[in-house]
Amino acid sequence: MTQVLIWIFVILMPAILNIFLTGNKTQTAQVFKTTLVIMAPVLFIYLVNYLWLVPRFLFDKSKKKWFWILNALILSILNARYMFPGPIPDDVQTQLSENLPFSVDNLWAWYAGTVFMAFIVQCVFILLAVGVRQIQRNHELRLKIEEEKRKGTEAELTWLKHQLNPHFLFNTLNNISSLTQIDPDKAQESIGQLSDLLRYALYDTDKDFVPLSGEIEFMDNYIDLMQLRCNEMTTVEKDFSLAAGDAVIAPLLFISLIENAFKHGVNARYPSFVRIGMQQDGKDLVFTCENSLFEKTGTDRIGSGIGLENLQRRLELIYPKAFTFTHQADGQSYKSVVRINGIFA
Repeated sequence: MTQVLIWIFVILMPAILNIFLTGNKTQTAQVFKTTLVIMAPVLFIYLVNYLWLVPRFLFDKSKKKWFWILNALILSILNARYMFPGPIPDDVQTQLSENLPFSVDNLWAWYAGTVFMAFIVQCVFILLAVGVRQIQRNHELRLKIEEEKRKGTEAELTWLKHQLNPHFLFNTLNNISSLTQIDPDKAQESIGQLSDLLRYALYDTDKDFVPLSGEIEFMDNYIDLMQLRCNEMTTVEKDFSLAAGDAVIAPLLFISLIENAFKHGVNARYPSFVRIGMQQDGKDLVFTCENSLFEKTGTDRIGSGIGLENLQRRLELIYPKAFTFTHQADGQSYKSVVRINGIFA
């Protein structure tokens, strides 16, 4: 539609200018007819290239030669009667001399130059059709790449979620199993909590984002379940005292950090601690998790494992360039901090 309007504007503009400058309707009609005669060949060349030659031949390497051959043939046909005009009759020379607004010593040379310039203009419109088609093609390719990237991102996020839920379930069931040997009544109560947690993890987290209040409640209950395995040597502190409001967040982001905190920060024989908190800092959400450090042997070390890799990758996909994730150990403790920008309105 844009191109149609441009062509209409180009064809009508000389006539519009003439009617405004002279007010002569007869002369304006003649200007319009002359413009049509002049523009008809270039419009034909442009449309043939834009609609057929460029998309059909130029973008196909095996057929590209036909683009040049067919354009050369079209130009030859359009300009054949002008290419070898022969001697200009005397009466035509006289008429041209009288009508031209300037003097011409060699009318044939002037005529040949005019034909050559018309040929150049036609070539320019061929290049214009190529340029417009190339811009459109690049735009379509960019949209296609973005769509494929979006589909790939969604597939990767789904895979990460499916990988996370079984991991979470495995660790929680281990906690309940240990509790049944210590306090069966408490274990039964905890099974009810686990049911609520699984309902949230399996049904509420199928969305891209969940209410922050629901996520806080989930983490609060989850920490209670994790705490059941701890004895009096362990201090567990949690602070989720913030107004969630209408804020939303990607589900199950911080579970891997909480798991690691209890896994590497709790020792039944030594004093240990786990501190987990979430605060609002302006429009940003800040999650902190700090624990005493009791490193495992071999490759099972804090700061490694599938949970942290999933967290890092999910943050990159869901909050690109809108988060910071730091984690470090100082020998006796380990601290992780996740800041997500713009969570709060």
